[in-house]
Amino acid sequence: MAFELPSLNYSFDALEPHIDTKTMQIHHGKHHAGYTNNLNNAIKGTDLETMSIETILAELNLNNTAVRNNGGGFFNHSLFWNIMSPNGGGVPSGDLASAINDSFGSFDEFKSAFSKAAGTRFGSGWAWLCVHPGGKLEICSTPNQDNPLMKGVGCGGQPILGLDVWEHAYYLNYQNRRPDYISGFFNVINWGFVSKLYSENS
Repeated sequence: MAFELPSLNYSFDALEPHIDTKTMQIHHGKHHAGYTNNLNNAIKGTDLETMSIETILAELNLNNTAVRNNGGGFFNHSLFWNIMSPNGGGVPSGDLASAINDSFGSFDEFKSAFSKAAGTRFGSGWAWLCVHPGGKLEICSTPNQDNPLMKGVGCGGQPILGLDVWEHAYYLNYQNRRPDYISGFFNVINWGFVSKLYSENS
């Protein structure tokens, strides 16, 4: 069964001014669509066709670069759109807030560590917040379209928050000012969705 490009839960301009309309249109309609089509082509006629994207990535032979790059790109972006919202921002609450305090000391310290992971990722890649069984949180970053579901590429665990730091995610609006893009991202995080993922995977 072929994977399909997921629809957005909001309009292309809904995350303005933090993420601009043109970037959203290109990022979703060109980049994510490309990963989706290329993934389907890469798994066509193989056993992977019947698997979920999570299973594909968890059991992936990392030498299969077509599935690694495009499967990662498909999963990463599918998560990315859902962890943003025009009504986002603020701070998390409940169990997730407690876990952030336990793991990092405070929300501000978490924000600083996550921003550093995103800001210091050389070239293209992602910054992640992952949850391990038992609720412990960890921050890491991965290159290209790798993600923590793939064995041995990052912090492991289940990714519940991810930030795309490929230049296509921000360059039209921010040019080389990646730190400004990272700061803007915190204004659109859908903490309700992230908290749901935390609860389901801790």
